[in-house]
Amino acid sequence: MRTRLSLLALATVSLCLVPAHGALADKPSGPQRPASDVGTPRPGDQQVELVWKGKKRTFRAHAPRGYTPHQALPLVVAMHPYPSDGAYVRDLSALSAKADKEKFLVVYPDGLNGGFNALMCCGNEDDVGFLRKVVKGFKRVWNANPDRVYATGISNGGDMSMRLAVELPHTFAAVAPVSSGFIGKALEDDTYRPRTPVSVVTFLGGTDSYYGQFQAGMTAWHQRLKCRRGPVDTLPDGNTRTRSACPDGSRTTVYTVPAMGQWPGSPDPYMGDPAAGLHATDVLWDFFEKHPRARK
Repeated sequence: MRTRLSLLALATVSLCLVPAHGALADKPSGPQRPASDVGTPRPGDQQVELVWKGKKRTFRAHAPRGYTPHQALPLVVAMHPYPSDGAYVRDLSALSAKADKEKFLVVYPDGLNGGFNALMCCGNEDDVGFLRKVVKGFKRVWNANPDRVYATGISNGGDMSMRLAVELPHTFAAVAPVSSGFIGKALEDDTYRPRTPVSVVTFLGGTDSYYGQFQAGMTAWHQRLKCRRGPVDTLPDGNTRTRSACPDGSRTTVYTVPAMGQWPGSPDPYMGDPAAGLHATDVLWDFFEKHPRARK
């Protein structure tokens, strides 16, 4: 089971001992009752509960300042590592601050028992169905732009974003796995691939023990979609970028950061890497902006 104990156990301790992991941001801006099982469409932060397959599921939602449900904003689903919760990836990624600046919605779902049923681990819940329900609700109630729905995550959460790309390709325009990828059971079946275009930007760290598997996963992705790889671009700090074009209209970009820890650019003491030479949050949003849902 993929747990990354050396870093994630510390992160779990932090989550347990420091309940203020963004606690202030979770306070609602008013006493409004939820309008639906996906929350009340309004600016700011809120925590939402819904029942899926007979179990209580939770997520945090963030809308930028000035948001009204008349605006068809993009939606980003951001998923945490194992074992953790949505508050951790919110603080690690600083996606809420990015959403305020660039005007998009963010959902931070909580995996049951600290994990998502992704490609290698960590659980056996119907997380694909749960996230499908959440996204449908955001399109219906929050007026999220159906052509600009994206997913990202780190470790277990990033693996989950790749599963969503394959199993909900009509829902997600692009995904951005960080220190994660197309691994595990995804490589066991050559037919496991998206049937409609989903673009991918990913960040692979040379010091990650799964680096070789992530590389193999992207090779398999390119082969299955018959993508044409471009040249390797050399970036500052020894990083590289490889961009590929696929016949279905999707695109992939692979950033390799030789000395990377986990989330490039984040100051988080457990899974961040402020000296990586790039900030994954800025880069993935730039990629998302340029890749609305492609149509064959």
